[in-house]
Amino acid sequence: MAELTDLGIAAIRDGVRDGTFTAREVAEQFVARVAAARSLNAFITETPEHALAAADAADKARAAGTLAPLSGVPIGMKDLFCTAGVRSTAASAMLGDFVPPYESTVSAKLWAAGAGMLGKLNLDQFAMGSSNETSALGDVVSPWRRNDGGNAALTPGGSSGGSAAAVSARLCPAATGTDTGGSIRQPAAFTGISGIKPTYGRCSRWGIVAFASSLDQAGAMARDVRDCALMLHAMSGFDPKDATSLDLPVPDWEAALSADLRGKRIGIPREYRVDDMPAEIDALWRQGAAWLKDAGAEVVDVSLPHTRYALPAYYIVAPAEASSNLARYDGVRYGLRDLPEGAGLQDMYAATRAAGFGAEVKRRILIGTYVLSAGFYDAYYTQAQKIRTLIARDFEQAWASCDLLLTPTAPSAAFALGERSADPIAMYLNDVFTVPSSLAGLPAMSVPGGLDGQGLPLGLQLIGRPLDEQGVLNAGLAIEARAGFSERPSDWW
Repeated sequence: MAELTDLGIAAIRDGVRDGTFTAREVAEQFVARVAAARSLNAFITETPEHALAAADAADKARAAGTLAPLSGVPIGMKDLFCTAGVRSTAASAMLGDFVPPYESTVSAKLWAAGAGMLGKLNLDQFAMGSSNETSALGDVVSPWRRNDGGNAALTPGGSSGGSAAAVSARLCPAATGTDTGGSIRQPAAFTGISGIKPTYGRCSRWGIVAFASSLDQAGAMARDVRDCALMLHAMSGFDPKDATSLDLPVPDWEAALSADLRGKRIGIPREYRVDDMPAEIDALWRQGAAWLKDAGAEVVDVSLPHTRYALPAYYIVAPAEASSNLARYDGVRYGLRDLPEGAGLQDMYAATRAAGFGAEVKRRILIGTYVLSAGFYDAYYTQAQKIRTLIARDFEQAWASCDLLLTPTAPSAAFALGERSADPIAMYLNDVFTVPSSLAGLPAMSVPGGLDGQGLPLGLQLIGRPLDEQGVLNAGLAIEARAGFSERPSDWW
């Protein structure tokens, strides 16, 4: 039998439906591939029993004529989503042994759609990072290698690095991710896959370990645009348990997919041409604009004048919300408890948080606590929120002259593990193209556009109006069709 692990969501769904293969056969091949690729450290917890049970249920449903939309499709679940009865760590020692008694809304929707879970995927601790080097469970290694003859271990991006590595290495056909400032799109670009962050509120945040509540949004990562549309459809929908959830119908994005962009205007924001942009990134950006023009779109220049302030504003707002959200980890109710002999309550708080949080999490808590403190709140947090409003207004004004925006996804291809970890500012600059749309709550996705001179993937980002996931997906499909990206990493592991 052909390698079923080479198939994506749509192909698996259709093959199970028409009887070309069984869901059990699919699950067994993926389970075996996950076990053979442990050196990538993409999975924190493997759950083959969940995947196989869902596969058996799918085969019974086919016989009964009651298949669900994702019946027979095994997926990976970022370990930021709580899964009932399955360890959910957020890649942190603080939650190293936490087994939630409840299911996140997004994962519950996926199980109801027939999907099975191959396991919980590694990530930057509490989703704080851009390289998957802050995980308490070890670094994730990208399945890609440079073509210069070296074998340096590369980052898969972050924070959804385990999701990106697993999809790219064919350990699962798709995976969930979360995106606070680019944590779906940047790792998708680094590993040559597609990833979409929907409009803020499309997917429920209930049961997702919180980082920055006004920014966090779940999304889909898969090998192509169609599979992203299928996955996102199953994940989306109103949830009364989440006050920010949008009470709107979920469109059938797959059914409406079209690469015909006639009548659409694509904006090229001039402020995204940052200093020292690599020539390969700039060339791919220009090529992307040419592809969209070939699809029938008109390409226009637009201005987003407050873009330069987006990254500093983000790194005030997000840590401020993180410092508030992470205050719940005190060693009292759940998670790690470090209680030195003879220690009092305050000593327990201090010891628990010192032992449970990693260096990057502590850094962001300190920043967040500082900018929220008396005397600095107005100088930092209030100003950052004003900038956030201006950035959102820039986008609103841009929509008067265009329907979508095209930008690079990241300012470089994947870098080596350890290469930038000593310089937090250099690491934060990975998010320079993705943060603005996150601050504005807009739908955005990354699609692979080609390879750089070292044979590593580069991505293009599409940003849409609020609730226009369809437009983003359609433009992504147009690029996908013209880029013809079919490269994949070799199975060196």
